[in-house]
Amino acid sequence: MSKDIKLIALDMDGTLLNDQDEISIGNREAIKAAQVLGIHVVLSTGRSLITCGDHAKSLALNSYLVTVNGGEIWDEQGNLLERNSLGSDHVQRMHELSQQHNTSFWCVTSDQVYREEFPENASEHNWIKFGFDTEDDEARKTILEELRNNPELEVSNSSLTNIEVNATGVNKARALQRVCKELGITMEHVMAMGDSLNDIAMITEAGIGVAMGNAQDKVKEIADYVSTTNNEDGVANAIQRFVLGSK
Repeated sequence: MSKDIKLIALDMDGTLLNDQDEISIGNREAIKAAQVLGIHVVLSTGRSLITCGDHAKSLALNSYLVTVNGGEIWDEQGNLLERNSLGSDHVQRMHELSQQHNTSFWCVTSDQVYREEFPENASEHNWIKFGFDTEDDEARKTILEELRNNPELEVSNSSLTNIEVNATGVNKARALQRVCKELGITMEHVMAMGDSLNDIAMITEAGIGVAMGNAQDKVKEIADYVSTTNNEDGVANAIQRFVLGSK
């Protein structure tokens, strides 16, 4: 598979980060080598800027950032390029569902991440994402059924036990398309790596789509290549195979 890769898009949890929430030396070295070649390395994550910014700084990234599953796009200078909001009425309903089914939850506004707490003045916030987490399969199934019947919601996950919700049409692939437009390239020149359902769109649309060895089965099925796991330098493995090895 020979592609002229100009941008590497990396999911974070379960992909770039190992199970200790760290970036391995192997992954760091591969990313640095790709940057030396002039390749853009873009974090494309479900995390907010607040919770991914330190990792981006530690890698000395000087490219775009895709955060909150594409809910926000940040340019090379750290300025907000695009924000896609989620209606507060939907967020309030999802909070009700989390309470009704006794799930953990978190929700993201333009300036804060709430975990297991919910503001009284919800309608006054600029919401971007809502997340559920539960080990109760039946509760998760019931919540998913309601959410997927709402055409105004984009539903995915970042682990087998959670549900992540953005406004419809908001996903990592669409955000990366915007980044590519800004850079004057196409998705054909992108290698995207991930492990969960919120990575499927970008893995499908990228020139090379890579699933981690620890990825969910649905992700492995649509990927062009299955790398080693996030605990085995899976990111470095793919960069070496498709980028550094071809230079």
